[in-house]
Amino acid sequence: MGTVHAKSEQNDIGEVGGGGLFEFEEPSELEDEPIAKPTIRLGGVRARVDRVHVDGLSRTKDDVIRSTVDELFHATDFEDVILRAHKVRRALDAMGCFRDIGVYIDVSSGPGATPEGLEVTFQVKELSRVVGGVNTTVSENEGNLVLGVKMPNVLGRGERLQAEYSMGYRSSSNFSVAATKPYPHKPLTPVITASVYQQNHEYPWSGYRLLDRGLLLDLAFRTSPATKHNLQWEGLVRDTSVLSKTTTFSVRENSGPQMKSVIRHIVSVDHRDEPIFPTRGTFVQFTSEVAGLGGGVAHLKTELNAQANAAVNDSVVVQVSGALGVLHDVFGTALADRLFLGGPASLRGFAQRGVGPHRDAQAQGGQMYWASGLHVFTPLPFQPARHGLGSLFRSHLFLNAGCLADDEERSKSSTLEALSLYRLSCGAGVALRVGRVARLELNYCVPLAARAGDRAAPGLQLGLGAHLL
Repeated sequence: MGTVHAKSEQNDIGEVGGGGLFEFEEPSELEDEPIAKPTIRLGGVRARVDRVHVDGLSRTKDDVIRSTVDELFHATDFEDVILRAHKVRRALDAMGCFRDIGVYIDVSSGPGATPEGLEVTFQVKELSRVVGGVNTTVSENEGNLVLGVKMPNVLGRGERLQAEYSMGYRSSSNFSVAATKPYPHKPLTPVITASVYQQNHEYPWSGYRLLDRGLLLDLAFRTSPATKHNLQWEGLVRDTSVLSKTTTFSVRENSGPQMKSVIRHIVSVDHRDEPIFPTRGTFVQFTSEVAGLGGGVAHLKTELNAQANAAVNDSVVVQVSGALGVLHDVFGTALADRLFLGGPASLRGFAQRGVGPHRDAQAQGGQMYWASGLHVFTPLPFQPARHGLGSLFRSHLFLNAGCLADDEERSKSSTLEALSLYRLSCGAGVALRVGRVARLELNYCVPLAARAGDRAAPGLQLGLGAHLL
């Protein structure tokens, strides 16, 4: 976050401490007797900003910097100056132009200085013109190695070009080139991204291979600090192919290229204190998708994910999670667009895509599903959870329930009856935080209720995901 140094014309002022207070160190004749430290509230120290300096700029345009630091000139006291300086620092960091930002505050001097005036200096280091990196991502219970090259701040106002190639351990591979343009000073701080991609995935649980080539346009904006929206249009050519000789006829008859055009809206509201092992707060994500404005596929798809967390005490956290999904097929919807349930990242105790109808042991998916989870996270026994390696691990107890309904079940009974055919599982294990983007779980699972056609997976189950039920 950088540092803020406050200096004054008087000596021995001390240092700026947390809570917005000056602390004075008074000499004591008796070292054994503590003496109370007088404090001065920063909100009562009148101050204004006379000048703002930004050192280290090379490619970044002046107009972007001016509009970012302008609010410092509206500060009325010293505490306000510090708060606004940190806010400006976060805004500069969000532009994606700098790798290091330091903030320094000094008394104003020279021509035009006022008695209560301050000078704020931002020392920045711009990112290199070309930045490369290697990292990992998580998809459907699969880890991917990502090789990326990025050109930040191409035109001097936060624009970014980025190319990525990723490889998964199940023969999946992705390639994408994206151009991003942020507007940090516009209302709602929108970010526009255009990307061209190719994705190649294998789905052995359903017996097909998927090759997607397409264009994605994304408009991201925030209506509050915790609420993020993504408006997307995606046009792609999807090529479905048979994975093996045992692939079912339903996959074979839908194999081949298919064009698809999708409009999508994603809204997420995140009030958690952290995404992987939260101790409090809620998270809600709602995704709605309309396909059919061009191409050979038309459907409506809606999914909802929610999570609530509460700490029972300093070491025990209870988490309640849920998910809903509905797919309405108009025409041309293939197996790859259907809804699936089951696996260590969703309904534990069942194989990947193991809930619902199967043909020749291959999942066929459904049109509606619901799923829920009750989790208890505690520190590992005999290992402190707040320091060192123990902070990455949690003991995990869970109870999962869910249901997936397809057209055949819904034709035999009502929708409510089809969705009441629940599956149930419970278990215990260990969870590991992988960075701050994913969670790895090793659980011993016990399926308690299953239906004909399901593929239960009792015993040890290893799961990896960024969003786990």
